[in-house]
Amino acid sequence: MKQAIIGFHLDELDDWVADLACGHTQHVRHDPPWQNRVWVISQQGRSDKIGFELDCVECNQDLITG
Repeated sequence: MKQAIIGFHLDELDDWVADLACGHTQHVRHDPPWQNRVWVISQQGRSDKIGFELDCVECNQDLITG
């Protein structure tokens, strides 16, 4: 289920985490070659992604387990 990014925070390992409109969170790491998210390493890049929709794994799981 697509959910909008409403903010970001750093976790205990200093990895960026997106705060989603549904209340869930999702890591958004820049870890090439597996994850190529250069935008996450700058404040401007993160700001530009506010409102962008990510597929929320937890919402999807809630739909399946209902």
